[in-house]
Amino acid sequence: MESKAQVLYDFAAEPGNNELSVREGETITITNQNIGGGWIEARNSRGEVGLVPEDYIEINQAQPLTSGGNAAPLDLSFFDSHVPTPASTAQTSNGNDPWAVFDNNASGGFSNNWAAQPEGTETGKTSNNNAWQSGGHGHPQAYQGPDIYPYPCLIDLSGAEDDEWDEEWDDMKSSGGYAESEAGEGGAMNRGGAHGSSMKIALNKFPGFSKSGPELYLLSKQQTKGNKLSVYSGEVGPVWAYPDYQLDCVVADPKKGSKMYGLKSYIEYQVIPTTTNKPVNHRYKHFDWLYERLLDKFGSAIPIPCLPDKQVTGRFEEEFIKMRMERLQGWMSRMCRHPVVSSSEVFQLFLSYKDEKDWKTGKRKAEKDETVGVMIFSTIEPEGLPDMDLIEVEQKCEQFSRFTKAMDDGVKDLLTVGNEHWKRCTGPLPKEYQRIGKAFQNLSSVFTTSGYEGEGTLTDAMTAAGKTYEEIAQMVAEQPKKDLHFLMETNNEYKGLLGCFPDTIGVHKAAIEKVKEADKLVTAGKITASDKTTMGKRASTMSYALQAEMNHFHNNRIYDYNRVMQQYLEQQVKFYEMIAEKLRQAHSQFTTM
Repeated sequence: MESKAQVLYDFAAEPGNNELSVREGETITITNQNIGGGWIEARNSRGEVGLVPEDYIEINQAQPLTSGGNAAPLDLSFFDSHVPTPASTAQTSNGNDPWAVFDNNASGGFSNNWAAQPEGTETGKTSNNNAWQSGGHGHPQAYQGPDIYPYPCLIDLSGAEDDEWDEEWDDMKSSGGYAESEAGEGGAMNRGGAHGSSMKIALNKFPGFSKSGPELYLLSKQQTKGNKLSVYSGEVGPVWAYPDYQLDCVVADPKKGSKMYGLKSYIEYQVIPTTTNKPVNHRYKHFDWLYERLLDKFGSAIPIPCLPDKQVTGRFEEEFIKMRMERLQGWMSRMCRHPVVSSSEVFQLFLSYKDEKDWKTGKRKAEKDETVGVMIFSTIEPEGLPDMDLIEVEQKCEQFSRFTKAMDDGVKDLLTVGNEHWKRCTGPLPKEYQRIGKAFQNLSSVFTTSGYEGEGTLTDAMTAAGKTYEEIAQMVAEQPKKDLHFLMETNNEYKGLLGCFPDTIGVHKAAIEKVKEADKLVTAGKITASDKTTMGKRASTMSYALQAEMNHFHNNRIYDYNRVMQQYLEQQVKFYEMIAEKLRQAHSQFTTM
């Protein structure tokens, strides 16, 4: 008889061995437990069949949850018949453009390929789309630079990166990562984790609701758990409550470690928060775990940008380690600057756990957090702000949608232009200066053959001018790393951040559509007039959260671009001043007749 099992660790199949690649947190179906030799045969969520090590899985003992009680729950399937799910919108999106869903669907949302799916095993089936589909917030990966970018990032398409948890750190019973997705459902609530069961119980109250739909919050009867998140009226409009002390951290001192008697290696970084100044050690996998937790908890209200991608080859090379550390630093600094994220328990745990026991306890608690997905709005309290009417809510949502879409286009355009300029500065442009320099020196050599006694001063000056142009060629080739690099990195960050907004705004657009249907539902007896009022108030709360988030985004955007443009132009000024000084020196060697 087939049974379900939870994958405890990532496993990458070796070609030709009938093995099955699986990811930590994934749910698989056991098809044959009598293989022997420490292996079982299983089928993953993509329909592929193959062999998996027994030690990498835990067979589920619990029976599926069913709703208890005899009371007939409200039938609100009317919602699902009128508003497409995020999964359906993903099929109509145009290519990889996260904004394309808004052309066809007000609810927003889209799927994203977290990593490419391995080829089917000899005993298995091949996939239709050759990709692991994450059912959660499909935030696109941050831009990693073109082939000519100085630190190219090779994306791990095999799932083979040896970056899993150390055994002594991992809790064998904990769950995380991705669970088996149900067809037609998306959103952060679709991710694996300990909160899955409680979400199923909550959804039983309203059959027909999707796990990711805003109706889960709009008509929720659950008691709010966790700390309240306040939104205040500030000078620029609704704002989050900011702490008195601005948290920051430093990611530094990467060191190579190993386990399994040196068979497996990894890079570990020190993370030093300004609150304690005490370093804690983390590997990339730990950062990835934090990203998943933050996305699950806050992704419906706050854009959580992706981490820098994984890499298969060259991950222990100095240039790659430097690039990854720089990008992890940028990601952590951005999270530290967000008042909601930085004050959350899971983020504070990551920065300042005391010991292994403290980490494991906090990790389990974070994975069992029930206030995830759209339920994060249940913790938000607009302080002294009146309820907004639906028209104003919709106008604000459309305004932010237009701006973030336009900025996304502008950032991509600057990245394209910057990449082209980088190519020119590291390729044809230095060669042109070298050719000019060689030409001057060649002509100088010709002049020396004239036999004319007064030739020396001129030929020496021309030779020096030629060498000057060769030096300028070298300066031109090295300059992008001194100025353009930082401009590109900032735009990389914002490209990843802006790619999150379609999902976040999509939640709000879907909520607006639900509230618009409230009158029909009241007339049909599906909900009460009190439920309709509650939906309006909660849509207003969601709008205040969106406005607070956009004001935070604008504040950071102005700061970041002021800083990076000043840095870029300062370096440009120094660069051209150095060139001017070298040309003046070359000029001074020519005599005036």
